[in-house]
Amino acid sequence: MGHMMDIDTQRMQHLIEREQQRFEARHPRSAALYERGKHVYLYGTPLHWMQLWAGSYPVYMSEAKGARLRDVDGNEFVDLCLGDTGSMFGHSHPAIADAIARQAQRGVTAMLPSEDGVWVGEELRRRFGLPYWQLATSASDANRFALRLARMITNRNKVLVFNGNYHGSVDETQVELDASGHMRSRTNVHANGMDHDRLVRLVEFNDVDALERELSHGDVACVITEPMMTNIGMVPVAPGYHDALRRLTRKYGALLLIDETHTISTGPGGCTRAWGLEPDIFVLGKAIAGGIPSAVYGVSEEVAQRVWQAKPPVWAGGEKRNNHSGFGGTLAGNQLTIAGLRATLEHVMTDENYAHMIDMATRIARSVEADIARFALPWHVTQIGARAEYMFMPQPPVNGTQAKTGRNGPLEAFIHLYLLNRGVLITPFHNMMLACPQLTPEDVDQHNLAFSECLTELAGA
Repeated sequence: MGHMMDIDTQRMQHLIEREQQRFEARHPRSAALYERGKHVYLYGTPLHWMQLWAGSYPVYMSEAKGARLRDVDGNEFVDLCLGDTGSMFGHSHPAIADAIARQAQRGVTAMLPSEDGVWVGEELRRRFGLPYWQLATSASDANRFALRLARMITNRNKVLVFNGNYHGSVDETQVELDASGHMRSRTNVHANGMDHDRLVRLVEFNDVDALERELSHGDVACVITEPMMTNIGMVPVAPGYHDALRRLTRKYGALLLIDETHTISTGPGGCTRAWGLEPDIFVLGKAIAGGIPSAVYGVSEEVAQRVWQAKPPVWAGGEKRNNHSGFGGTLAGNQLTIAGLRATLEHVMTDENYAHMIDMATRIARSVEADIARFALPWHVTQIGARAEYMFMPQPPVNGTQAKTGRNGPLEAFIHLYLLNRGVLITPFHNMMLACPQLTPEDVDQHNLAFSECLTELAGA
């Protein structure tokens, strides 16, 4: 509780008990469904993460549209979580929903390409600057496939990752630094046979000296990173770090993979376009098909040429039989996903929509900052485009270890529960809020009022 300043812990415990009672009174049907779910799902829900929301059990949704969600008990919420980015462009956006519905009547999957798929590839090239693309069903898979390609063309085995990273469920990234600075399997993640010592190098984000030290061994196939860290809490990138990262990866022959699955909140071209980044491989998932499971990964001209040298394409004499090379998936690039991708890229990921989303996120961030100042709390707010997050420390962290010290589980859980009970959902694993195109000033103000009232109660004012 060291980050809580004058917040009385006994008072907070009393408030948590009150809010739990309020939650249970408002969600009896969700309680019943969870009891049923525990008999058929390994951890009670189709995805065990769904249990991590504040409250005694998960809230079960009934329907969602735009920035609003309704549960099975009839409670309505302003949704600032948006499926932890999966519905970043709003629930059932009309342009996306209509395109998916039309395609569902014409065929869902056939393991055949389509004209819309060519349009998607051309748009990805135009938008992100990399010439050649492939599809996957999740960003985790896209990252796995990209790392396989990197190892194939470099003849190196190691992957360099950053402490506190987010890259889905990729095994190589499930590591962390212990208190002595040694790499170990991430807390609560079983190593599962992965020899991290043989396959992974782990350093702190923003540490150029550590980056060069580990790259200088000459055994790293690929560095995988986000433009800024988003999983352990938002960690901004230090000035000049991306320039150093690009220079050092080229110097030591490692490929640079930039994963923008979360940072696509920055704008229509992500940080890659906004900041002029030059990845060898680019990965994007979650939100790009309106919530349909999908991801894309693109490669530079140089990487493509090296891939084709190792594994020639069919048109250059490559084998047709068993040509998957260990990456792909039968459902990757299916027609339903392509329809969602095209509609999202063409009609939703626009400059106009991003301008509105960023305005709404800024409205949230400024209000939260004002409340933090009003109560003299040693917290800060970080915003990246349409995404904002507050952390329980005075200044933004510079790496994953610092970010971890800014987490406070009981306080975080209380704030989330308080907001949920007042009709506002924020991302359960963070104090993170995401603005979609349909979010209104009134929606934002509902959050801002509830957050302000929460701090007022915590302070006993």
